[in-house]
Amino acid sequence: MRATYVLCLSLVFVAFVSCEPKGEKSEIPALQEEITTIKTQYAPDKRVAMFQVEAVEETGSFILKGESNLPDAVAALKTMLADSSIAFVDSIQILPAAHLEGNTQGLITISVANLRSKPKHSAELATQATLGTPVAIYKKEGDWSLIQTPDGYLAWVDEGGIVPLSHDEMRAWKATDKIIYTKTYGRSYAEPNENALPVSDLVAGNVFELLNEQNGFYAVKYPDGRIGYIKTTESESYGQWLVKMKPTGESLTSTSKQLMGLPYLWGGTSTKGVDCSGFTKTIFFLNGMVIPRDASQQVHTGKPIDSVQDFGSLEKGDLLFFGRKATDSTSEKVVHVGMWIGDDQFIHSSGQVHISSMNEEAENYDEYNRNRYLRTKRILREEDQGLINLVKNPLFKD
Repeated sequence: MRATYVLCLSLVFVAFVSCEPKGEKSEIPALQEEITTIKTQYAPDKRVAMFQVEAVEETGSFILKGESNLPDAVAALKTMLADSSIAFVDSIQILPAAHLEGNTQGLITISVANLRSKPKHSAELATQATLGTPVAIYKKEGDWSLIQTPDGYLAWVDEGGIVPLSHDEMRAWKATDKIIYTKTYGRSYAEPNENALPVSDLVAGNVFELLNEQNGFYAVKYPDGRIGYIKTTESESYGQWLVKMKPTGESLTSTSKQLMGLPYLWGGTSTKGVDCSGFTKTIFFLNGMVIPRDASQQVHTGKPIDSVQDFGSLEKGDLLFFGRKATDSTSEKVVHVGMWIGDDQFIHSSGQVHISSMNEEAENYDEYNRNRYLRTKRILREEDQGLINLVKNPLFKD
């Protein structure tokens, strides 16, 4: 199950209450209606968009305070107020913040960076990002940076997990030759020798700048400047890997089975541990696609296939969604996702990655999930704003 929220980057309303004499009414939160209208239009999902704005009334006019990574939303709010002849002072900070001094891009520099919902290690694990992932940086608080991953997710990473870059430095990095690590789990070495000291651990999907090849090893450069050596049998030229990226239901199924037994980890999106949507996200990433982070986001992508348990219409690689059906008084809630692998079976992360069946006669029949089945969507070979095809999108290399 994946939460439908990650960051406390919510719309803030200021209510003028507390020390008033009994019987007096408190003032209506300033410009609440206008701010809500803009937030609903431009930032309905706070996991991927920040519009943290409040209005404070002072001496007959309003001061707009807060921050947003959506310049168009802020401009729309100011236009709305001006058209309504409402006087205001604009004190909204547009992100990226000026204190970054132009270093508004970044690269993940450890095998798996844990991204938090707040800038502290004790905060919820919101998601993860693997080594070599390009991210946007919006601001810093102490040793933490607020970043946005390629799937749009907003979260905090500590300084040990990221290297800040300027736009020019990012372009230069993208222009370099690269390799991608393809084994589920491994390590790099300080010398082209597997008996040498390790430089770091590695997970599938780690991307490195390639320096050269020697003695069956790739010499690679980490984003933070470290040099390591990776076995050529455990990695591949990123360009050659992309050329082969023509994912099929069979390739998705094969990848998913390589992760059998992987432990469930809330917020996990790597081969160190996965939650349900982190698992499906990892499967598709290792087949050249970046898909939305959470199940409740993934369900809005792709093509509808089934919603009446007609499992005969499903193909390998289709995503099955589970949760609470809508009623007259409650809306639908998607809380789980798995992937169809044929033979009435789907693979999913619940406790650990394992295979369940929709067949009542099967030994691994999953009555619980069948009873909360909602629908199936097909995202393989589909064009959708929420889907990034790495062959067509130069995420790692221009």
